[in-house]
Amino acid sequence: MKTKYKDLTIWITGASSGIGEALALEFSKRGARIILSGRNNDKLEAVKKRCKHSDKHIVVPFDIADAEQVKQAYQAVTAQAGKIDWLINNAGVSQRSLIMDTTEEVERQLMEIDYFAQTRLSRLVLPDMIAQNGGKIVMISSIAGLLGSQYRGAYGAAKAAIHMWANSLRAELHDQGIEVATVFPGFIQTNVSINALTADGSAQGTMDDATNKGLTATAFAKQVRKALMKGEEYIIIGGQKEKLAMMVNRLSPPKLYKMIRAAQVK
Repeated sequence: MKTKYKDLTIWITGASSGIGEALALEFSKRGARIILSGRNNDKLEAVKKRCKHSDKHIVVPFDIADAEQVKQAYQAVTAQAGKIDWLINNAGVSQRSLIMDTTEEVERQLMEIDYFAQTRLSRLVLPDMIAQNGGKIVMISSIAGLLGSQYRGAYGAAKAAIHMWANSLRAELHDQGIEVATVFPGFIQTNVSINALTADGSAQGTMDDATNKGLTATAFAKQVRKALMKGEEYIIIGGQKEKLAMMVNRLSPPKLYKMIRAAQVK
């Protein structure tokens, strides 16, 4: 049976801006009910007001890196929404620092937010999805998790880890009505590079040129929506540079990494 948007309750983390905001707007436009989460309640409320049929959506703010807040948020969502059909794990943080300059503390912070926080929330939601005989877990990974490049060592490692975790989850739960999709964004016009962690854990504070020239978040969200509604599980979305890189990687990984070494990626 084809899924109808109006029947979907979709929980989106990192929904106060960027990709998460764009996904909330895109799915609400089609009739889905959205649960918007992030750390900033005021920003989440502003996104909710921009969503179509704003009164049907729910705001549940929390810090995804705080395990206790995650549990409380899950309890709040289930109490208010009654069910969760899809969970889109979008909250995260990027990196802009060389491996030799980056402290272990910063690397652990990246892994905590971009890997452990995602798996923690998914494990909370999954029993309910299994009990209701269906659901979808969506992981927002990154092309950086497929192709290692400069200044993104720990970030790429975390995004690769979440990709492999999703693959295993898909294999384990396919016969219990659970769908698992992984999205690999390329350069998307968001604040991801502005908020990216540098070697000492401080935010970069500036926009990368490549990010500024990337796809708009709106265009990205539209492609993601279409792919998810088709049941696609492995979704790569980016511009011409990213598409070329993926093609070269399939044909000749050594050639790709020669190209990466010569590329300006920051």
